[in-house]
Amino acid sequence: MRVLAFVFAFLAVAIAPETVFAAGGEGNWGLGVGAGLAIGFAVLGAGIGQGLAVQGTVGGIARNPGAAGQITTPMIIGLAFIESLALFAFVIGFLVQGNI
Repeated sequence: MRVLAFVFAFLAVAIAPETVFAAGGEGNWGLGVGAGLAIGFAVLGAGIGQGLAVQGTVGGIARNPGAAGQITTPMIIGLAFIESLALFAFVIGFLVQGNI
């Protein structure tokens, strides 16, 4: 299943320049592809980070249910920081592409 997902992802990236040329794109089309890949990798990293943070929190709460309040608040703050990094990457991707 992972191999199939990798093949589809590779084909999507490989076909992207052809789509840009077909739409009549001129100039720095590579910036658009690079910005899209950067946003994708940033969101992938943020998703993995959030998953690991929640996994650790749930494991800590399972070991000590009485500390759930003390564990949950720092987790939510950490998730907000992780999400802000993904949003910064999104904004920077648009700035690099020149759409803002």
